[in-house]
Amino acid sequence: MKYLKFFVVGLFMFVSAQLSRADEGMWLPNLIAKLNYADMQRLGCKLTPEEIYSINHSSIKDAILQLMNENNGEYIGFCTGEIVSGQGLIFTNHHCAYDAVAKLSTLEHDYLANGFWAKNLSEELPAEGLCVSRIVRIEDVTARVFQNIKNDTKEEERRKLIRKAIEEIEKEAKEGTHYHAKVKGVFAGNEYYLFVYEIFKDVRLVGVPPSSIGKFGGDTDNWMWPRHTGDFAVFRVYTAPDGKPATYSKDNVPYKPLYHLPISIKGVKPNDFTFIMGYPGQTERYLTAAGMEYKRDVYNPTLIKLVGIKLNIWKKYMDTSKEIQLALASDYAALANGYKLWQGEVLTLAKTDAIDKRRQYDTQLQAWIDAGRKDKYGNIIQDYNETYKALADPIRHLIYFSFGILQGSSQIMSIQEFLALEPLLKNKKENEKQLEETIKQLKKKSETMFKEYYPQIDRECFKAMLLAYLNDIPKDQQLSFFTNDFPKKYKGKTSEEKVDNLLNTIYTKSIFTDKQRMQKFLDNPSIDVLQNDPLVLLQKSLLGEYQFKLIPAYQQANAKFQVLDRKYFEAIREYEPNKAFYPDANSTFRLTYGTIQPYKPRDAVYYNYITYLDGVIEKWDDSNPEFKVHPRLIELYNKKDFGRYADETGKLPVAFISDNDITGGNSGSPIMNANGELIGIAFDGNWDWLCSNFIYSKELQRTINVDIRYVLWVIEKFAGSYHIMNELTIRS
Repeated sequence: MKYLKFFVVGLFMFVSAQLSRADEGMWLPNLIAKLNYADMQRLGCKLTPEEIYSINHSSIKDAILQLMNENNGEYIGFCTGEIVSGQGLIFTNHHCAYDAVAKLSTLEHDYLANGFWAKNLSEELPAEGLCVSRIVRIEDVTARVFQNIKNDTKEEERRKLIRKAIEEIEKEAKEGTHYHAKVKGVFAGNEYYLFVYEIFKDVRLVGVPPSSIGKFGGDTDNWMWPRHTGDFAVFRVYTAPDGKPATYSKDNVPYKPLYHLPISIKGVKPNDFTFIMGYPGQTERYLTAAGMEYKRDVYNPTLIKLVGIKLNIWKKYMDTSKEIQLALASDYAALANGYKLWQGEVLTLAKTDAIDKRRQYDTQLQAWIDAGRKDKYGNIIQDYNETYKALADPIRHLIYFSFGILQGSSQIMSIQEFLALEPLLKNKKENEKQLEETIKQLKKKSETMFKEYYPQIDRECFKAMLLAYLNDIPKDQQLSFFTNDFPKKYKGKTSEEKVDNLLNTIYTKSIFTDKQRMQKFLDNPSIDVLQNDPLVLLQKSLLGEYQFKLIPAYQQANAKFQVLDRKYFEAIREYEPNKAFYPDANSTFRLTYGTIQPYKPRDAVYYNYITYLDGVIEKWDDSNPEFKVHPRLIELYNKKDFGRYADETGKLPVAFISDNDITGGNSGSPIMNANGELIGIAFDGNWDWLCSNFIYSKELQRTINVDIRYVLWVIEKFAGSYHIMNELTIRS
């Protein structure tokens, strides 16, 4: 037994080394001096920690922004951008700008297809709803959050105490300032950090290349290497004249940042040190093997099927109408991106040894627990296995219902706001003023609802989703509406005939599926019309059982995971006391570092670290919209008019890869060299390791970056936007 224990520990150390590399991780920048700086220096970093992150002096952190959408006072982050001039100029990705550009586009001015370049400040276009935020400081508040929590505190009480502490901390951080504050938990709630930031609401589009550059390769090349996409866009932040954040006004002035990134056009080569700062969305790096199998076999396949149905229907209509193409472009691009990611995750989890590596880790961890620590940690791996197994059917049903039914029609999610009229209409006289104000707000809401609404597309999507639910969810698991009321009320020999009858009623009678019916209702609101609306009746028939049948099963599993996850992090930290752990990404400010690297994904295949404009010409195909090339670009290529942006080969670099550890949300992040100079813009991961949200691979995982030399060449040579170039700090 003694020798067996030594073998087990030795095997664990080997597995642990495979799971954790020195440059793996998305680290909190305020901790790099303590956890990462020596390793960053070893790889070639020439900056001090204070130059990267400081709360007392300007530093690189002050140039890194999170792109956010504002919706009813809520701010949702989705990408990263970087300030590159003393006049608040921002670089980010074309695909991060896609929604803003789509909203600004019309049939007469299709900025998505043709691009846009403002000639001066007065021509810059306000990007409605787009905001950016800057981190002011990050603070460890773990001790304060846990100050009233003891080892025997029950779960429900624990959650209440944590919520109360967080509310107090956030309130204090904001008091007397224009700042925003958010406390976020990491390591499954074992640690808590306060993020204080300011939000700028006046952001304007300065320039964006045509899709033939910014989206070159389309969905076909998405997540792929080699890549030849000029995935960038240019915005500018504006403030009030006093420098404080403000909503849009013609009196606002360009933002004077605390710091802006200098740009290097020296180029890159293998083993060069690189680091990225930004806002990675979400990773699940500490999933057990059972969790990874759950993603591969249950969660992802369910999403892939349903999202695929919707994308196919949308694409059919988008191909026949420029108007519909513009209206759906942003939502389609976002869904298509996720669709391919989920497919890639399934494929890489199935074809690589990722799950086997994690299973080895699980086995060794449980063996260590069994050797005298079961009272504290129990059979944690087996508990995970059983909980994931129990979650499979409920989560599949929940996805079919929440995405397939509740979002089957784009209008269903709008109903809830209109139901606020019910109590007001019951007593119009007493609620006259409130009723008037509510109707005013709902009229504004209705304009948004029907702005890009196509009933035929909506109906076809809803039909496909209803049929998928009826065909794929076992009858004994279906909500009672579908097994009782639905077949009784809507007659037909087949499920399709019954669904058609249901939809005939909804799309010919509901106020939510016709703009004129909605306007007529809001001009003379009636409680009878609202309560008897077929879409409202459907929603009410489903929501009650959904809340009391589907949600509890998920909540029970989630509650178990919360306890298991917290216990798991305690276990692995005790097991590896000398290891520096990084928290999962959660849309908060992070830093990742690495080097420029090629890679070999499989036998006899080698991918170089850089691509050139030659590759764009090689892929050029006028018969395929994804691979069309702009005539101006072809002209410049044929002249070899690359200016100062060609490398030592005389060719123009387009993109390069590095082994930095990123995920969604890092799109648009700056990739910088050892001196903190901007060398590119991160925009993608790679197909050969799309399970990167679950496990890192130094050998196969790569970040795809658009080379800053290509960005500058497009701005200067292709677009002729010299006024933008004059703002930049360029080092050669």
